[in-house]
Amino acid sequence: MNPEANYMRKTLKPGEAVRYWQLGRVNEERFDVPDAPMKGEMDPFFFLTKVKNFIPHEYPCRTIFAETYRGKRPDVRGEFEAARWWLPFGSPRLDLSGFWFRPTRLATWTRTYIEAETAGIAKIRLGTCGGAVLWLNGSEIGWMAPYSRNLEAKQEFELELTAGLNEIVLFFDDLAERDARYFYQFDYLSGPSASVALPVPVAGNVAESLEAALDGMHLDRQHYFGGDITVQFAQALPVEAQVNVAIEGDFMSRERFDYDFDLAAGVASLNVGPSEKAPADFRHLRVTLNAGGFVASRSVGVEICHAARQGQASTALAERITETLAEVSEYSERDTVRAFARLASDRGGPDTDAMIEEILPSIEDCHDCADFSLVPLIWSRTTWGADINQKTRDRIDAAILNYRYWMDEPGNDVQWYFSENHALLFHTSAYLAGHLLPEATFVRSGRKGLEQAKVGAERVRAWLDHFEHWEMAEFNSAPYFPIDLKGLTALAALSPDRDIAERAKAGIVRLAEIIARSAHHGMVTAAQGRSYEHTLCAGRSLELSAVARLLWGKGFYGRRVHCLPQMAVCLRDHGLVIPAEFAAIADHQGAEHQEWRFAQGENAFAALYHYKSRNFAMGSTAHYRWDEWGYQETVLHLRIGDKPEAAIWINHPGETIQFGYGRPSYWGGCGTIPRVQQYRGLAVLEFTTYEEQPDFTHAWFPKAEFDESRVSGRLAIARSGQGAVLLQAGSDLHATDEGPSAGAELRQYGQKTRWIVRVCEAGDLTSVEDRFGDLSAEHEADSTIVVEDPEYGSVRFRADGAVEAEGRVISRADYSVKGEAMMLRA
Repeated sequence: MNPEANYMRKTLKPGEAVRYWQLGRVNEERFDVPDAPMKGEMDPFFFLTKVKNFIPHEYPCRTIFAETYRGKRPDVRGEFEAARWWLPFGSPRLDLSGFWFRPTRLATWTRTYIEAETAGIAKIRLGTCGGAVLWLNGSEIGWMAPYSRNLEAKQEFELELTAGLNEIVLFFDDLAERDARYFYQFDYLSGPSASVALPVPVAGNVAESLEAALDGMHLDRQHYFGGDITVQFAQALPVEAQVNVAIEGDFMSRERFDYDFDLAAGVASLNVGPSEKAPADFRHLRVTLNAGGFVASRSVGVEICHAARQGQASTALAERITETLAEVSEYSERDTVRAFARLASDRGGPDTDAMIEEILPSIEDCHDCADFSLVPLIWSRTTWGADINQKTRDRIDAAILNYRYWMDEPGNDVQWYFSENHALLFHTSAYLAGHLLPEATFVRSGRKGLEQAKVGAERVRAWLDHFEHWEMAEFNSAPYFPIDLKGLTALAALSPDRDIAERAKAGIVRLAEIIARSAHHGMVTAAQGRSYEHTLCAGRSLELSAVARLLWGKGFYGRRVHCLPQMAVCLRDHGLVIPAEFAAIADHQGAEHQEWRFAQGENAFAALYHYKSRNFAMGSTAHYRWDEWGYQETVLHLRIGDKPEAAIWINHPGETIQFGYGRPSYWGGCGTIPRVQQYRGLAVLEFTTYEEQPDFTHAWFPKAEFDESRVSGRLAIARSGQGAVLLQAGSDLHATDEGPSAGAELRQYGQKTRWIVRVCEAGDLTSVEDRFGDLSAEHEADSTIVVEDPEYGSVRFRADGAVEAEGRVISRADYSVKGEAMMLRA
């Protein structure tokens, strides 16, 4: 069939984005520059952005790239050849964002048609972070080349449209460094009445039916702990199609599992196979349909946990240590962490060596996040080197000697040196590697091993100084506890300096206490300074769940881990002792309620409030960056009952594409950070967002995970076990029943939205509504928010962050890094 003979047509209104495009392949090529050192230090404030959510640190590769290409017509290369079709699924952008571990030049061709009713001038606005060249009917119209890393620039162009079809071709490119926002937005500001006409190789109505099937596509569950994984299309496929389902992990995962199917016309669902045989963790299922040459994709996300196979944890710590090492050895991703667990449990041999060999190229090439792999590798080489074959051991030593351990050493990589967790791993690696190979020369620094170790020790001590004063820069963050624990356990086990080893052990104990205080039955339930969709939408498979299982017998295992086997070996072999009383704190069962207030980050910039009973837990930030552009902060998070999946958080999405790579993303972080204040089980969130951002805020509200729930008008109520929550919105709530968040999302539209949250103990929904259904928030002249609560009385949330209730005043100054835990009468 002639691909030009059929079109999908979509009405194009003034002010709307052109959302439908044909896509060529994304061409990638390395962008290596001469090795050079960088200046800079760990930056505990890097994500407290000053300009939107733009991170200012610049690598030499960007500097050289900008000097070469910025402000100049982009280097157009290749030519357009349609490989697939971009369907918007609610996003105004054509968005190919992702994560690249080395500096990489990207280039893509796209095409669509604007069908104008009459001839005339159209004004369009193009927004992108990289460069773009625009053609109309074969003639070049103009270009833009801001090349500002992940910071969108916009430029207007005029198009002289003819009546009928007008071909729009766009080439865009950029330099990808780690997380790259690789997208453009093409807004039709004004012009003749027009439609988008997208050429397709099938009948237009068939393409539209396939789009509808993908648009509302979702899984039959948000979490799989057994049973078959079933993709449900929004409507039956109109024609037969070949389907590829790629199961992928988060951006750091190197695993991908592909499944191919042939579906007949009329099919409305797809059984992917048993979840017991699928890889655990939060996973993206990228579903690609190919029908008559029309190729389109959409992703959905899901948690997979092999909870039934794992069963209940032993009550004995020694048995949990053995179980942990066995689980990681047999079921984790093939990486140096799994190899470490195997070596630590006498499972060395050719397959273990092969795991190391598979990861070594990323260390040899100084990929971003290679420091995550290097720490367990150095530990393995130090302690069990004799169990690794000589060829692999020699290659490990060469990789260690050629690695770049800090930004002041020459290199051309994009390793992330600035965050507190990465800095710890770089310094730990330099320190321990120098001791491992004391007489060898470390290539990039030119130092002998002993000198490299000395420099590393100085930096480790400085890091510990900062940590002991201010703790986690990315405060209370579920994905970064394991990274800090990875570095600290290595220091506790291997440091030849007693002071460092003891301080590292103290740091581990402190992090364990924070995890316990912020946990509900072992599951961290709290505000976090850095979050991702894959760390929020998963509970049991998150690594902190496995840490809780190891320490306290409460939790489950996922597939990708960082610190878990190192924690186990520290407990087994290196005298690490976690205070026994933390177990009862993490799995709180007492009749009283815990109120936990503490601060984290340099100058205690993040104050954190947490409140829990045996039946609920809720944590939030206190007076944190109200109304500013956000990054990846989750500012309120709660759980009810005993079921880990009965969780709720509320945020303003940073982008409308689901399971994208934005920071903030759809669920991870906040486009605009709200005013949020909490007293015990009551919280108020007020969002005032910016016009260019998504026009709604939303709550993760997984109805299938509650024992019962009800949504009506401005009110949503849910119960799990004896825990319950009421959400009172400022305007009507809209439950999502199609697409990736089907059955798990409540939206509230508008640039100004309010949420009142009340957690409590209850055995039915009616009693919750009777007690709290009339909650309201009133503003006083000085911007104090007053809520009359049936149990707490008048709760006054002051504009300076203080809270007054029940004869108490809790001010922002009351939050210390040490923190204060109080037991309050229910």
